Amino acid sequence: MKSKKMLIIASVLMILAMLAACAPAAETPTTVDEPAVEETLYIPVISKGFQHAFWLAVKAGAERAAADYGVEITFEGPESEAMVDKQMDMLQAAIDKDPAAICFAAVDSQAAIPLLEQAQAKGIPVIGFDSGVDSDIPLATAATDNVAAAALAADKMVELIGGSGEVAVIAHDNTSRTGIDRVAGFKDRIESTYPDVTIVDIQYGGGDHLRSTDLAKAIIQGNPDLKGFFGANEGSIIGVLNAVSELGRDDIVVIGYDSGQQQLEAIRSGQQAGAITQDPIGIGYKCVEAAVKAVRGETLPKFIDTGFHWFDATNIDDPDIAALLYE
Repeated sequence: MKSKKMLIIASVLMILAMLAACAPAAETPTTVDEPAVEETLYIPVISKGFQHAFWLAVKAGAERAAADYGVEITFEGPESEAMVDKQMDMLQAAIDKDPAAICFAAVDSQAAIPLLEQAQAKGIPVIGFDSGVDSDIPLATAATDNVAAAALAADKMVELIGGSGEVAVIAHDNTSRTGIDRVAGFKDRIESTYPDVTIVDIQYGGGDHLRSTDLAKAIIQGNPDLKGFFGANEGSIIGVLNAVSELGRDDIVVIGYDSGQQQLEAIRSGQQAGAITQDPIGIGYKCVEAAVKAVRGETLPKFIDTGFHWFDATNIDDPDIAALLYE
C-alpha cells in the first residue's frame, strides 16, 4: 500500500514538472524611459549700464524676445557706463555659468576681448548689441548704424545753424564702439562736407549728466561764438541742456541722441532742436533672438541694423516715431 502511495506522488510530481516546462517563460519587466524634458536655454544679457532710460527700454525688448522664444535671460550692467572693471566682472561671472549664449554690449571695445576669447573656447556663442567689440568673436551685433546716424545729426546741425559757424560735441566715451562711431560720424561729415563749420571741442563725460554739464559749461564759456552743440547719448545731451539753461544760452542749437523725458520736454518747448532716436526695444529683442538662432546653429548676418530716425517738434507725436521714444 505504501509503495502504491509513493508511486502516485511520483506521478503527480512528474506531471507538475512537465506543465512547468511547457508554461511560457515569465517576461522580464522592462524599464520605460521617460521622455526627456528639454532644458530651458539660459542667456545672460550684459549691458553697458543702468543709469539711463535707454537701457530699461533695451531690457524690455530683451524680455519680450525671451518670452516669445521661451528662454530664460538675466539683464544686468554696471551702475555707470565708465565702470569697465565692473562690467568685466559681470562678463566673467556669466561665462563661468556656462550659458547657452551671451549677449554683450561693451563699455570698452578692447578690454572685453580676452574674456570673449574664453567664451569662444568654451563654445559659448556671443552676440553683441548696441556697442560692439573690435573682434570677430561676436557672431552678430544688433545695433544702430551709429556712424550714419551721427552723420545725419551733423547734416541737421549745419542746416539749423545756417551753414557756417562753430559747433562742439559732448560724447559718453572714446572707448566703446558707440562713443567712437558717433563722434566719428559727426566729425567726419562736418570736415568732409561743410568747410564753413568748425568743431571747436570734443569732450567725454562718461555718460554722466553732472560731469557732462560741467564740461559743456566750460566749452560754452570758452567759445562765446558757439552756434551748435551735439550731445551723443542721453547723459551727454542732458548735460548740454543743463549748461545752456544755466548760462542763458538758448540761442545755441542743441541736437541730441536717444530720448528720455528731459529731451522730449526740451524738444517740445523749443530748447532742443531735435535728436536721433534709435530703437532700443528692437535692439534688446534682436540680440536675444539672434542668440537663440545661434544656439540652433542658424546662420546670422554680422551686423543686424536696428534703424534710426530724426525727430523734432514736427514729428515727435507721429505714431511711427512715438513708438521708438521712451521717458
